[in-house]
Amino acid sequence: MKNHLMKGDYDMSVFGAMDVSATGMTAQQLRMDTISENIANVNTTRDAHGNVYRRKTVVFEEKSYPTFDESFSMATGHIGKGVKVSQIVEDNTVGNLVYDPSHPDANEDGYVMYPNVNTVTEMTNMIDATRAFEANVTVLNSTKGMALKALDIGNQS
Repeated sequence: MKNHLMKGDYDMSVFGAMDVSATGMTAQQLRMDTISENIANVNTTRDAHGNVYRRKTVVFEEKSYPTFDESFSMATGHIGKGVKVSQIVEDNTVGNLVYDPSHPDANEDGYVMYPNVNTVTEMTNMIDATRAFEANVTVLNSTKGMALKALDIGNQS
């Protein structure tokens, strides 16, 4: 009995593994961009609409399968299709009130509402995203190395 792949199916192939790594790198890059936006706006007390900047976070999810049966990837011999960013959401926690009556955005009591961005948290998240990106690069390079080695073996025959 022949085992063949339908269009869009993944098997335990080199290209499937590379695709999974590529989706991980793309998702982590967007996460790093979002974290950078948060850090850049740590002191933004007013946006174009007059609102205080709100910290943003990235929500990941597994790339979806077209059918219910394919969702059981190990049972059907499929590997995962990777990760995708499903949405970027705003963190609704309250920002920091700082007493600064000379600030143009100070309220009648002299307090300014700053964004709910904690630089230490954002830098920790940036390190985490960078390490996840690097891990995907390592997997991609290892997969590429295995593919090249397989081609070398094939050329020696």
